[in-house]
Amino acid sequence: MISKKTKYGLKALTFIARQKDTKMVQIATIAKSENISHKFLESILLTLRKAGFLGSKKGKNGGYYLLKDPSEIPMTDIIRILEGPIAMVPCVSFNYYEKCDDCPDESTCSVYRLMIQVRDSTLKVFRNTSLADLA
Repeated sequence: MISKKTKYGLKALTFIARQKDTKMVQIATIAKSENISHKFLESILLTLRKAGFLGSKKGKNGGYYLLKDPSEIPMTDIIRILEGPIAMVPCVSFNYYEKCDDCPDESTCSVYRLMIQVRDSTLKVFRNTSLADLA
């Protein structure tokens, strides 16, 4: 299950990516349209800006905008920034691997084998889906 932070981040990025007439989108516009708390959305957009997905401009005509074309932003990148590891258990994670304390041998662990399949399937979907696909 993904967190509300990730869900709202995806909704906000999709909203920004759909804007054809204007490059800048104000937080209040996204919050109202997507039914997201302004304060919570502010925190999410700041995280996405620090990660290099968004740019921002202050002032009357300011707002947030994408730094890359939506087709160049894979879901793997967004999910990892907002959610953390994609793998459901740390012993199958590519970027956040940790051996499980209760598992003496990963090669014979039934949970490990199952979670490898889940991880691989999830990564395939995320790698083959860009922000443009959501927009």
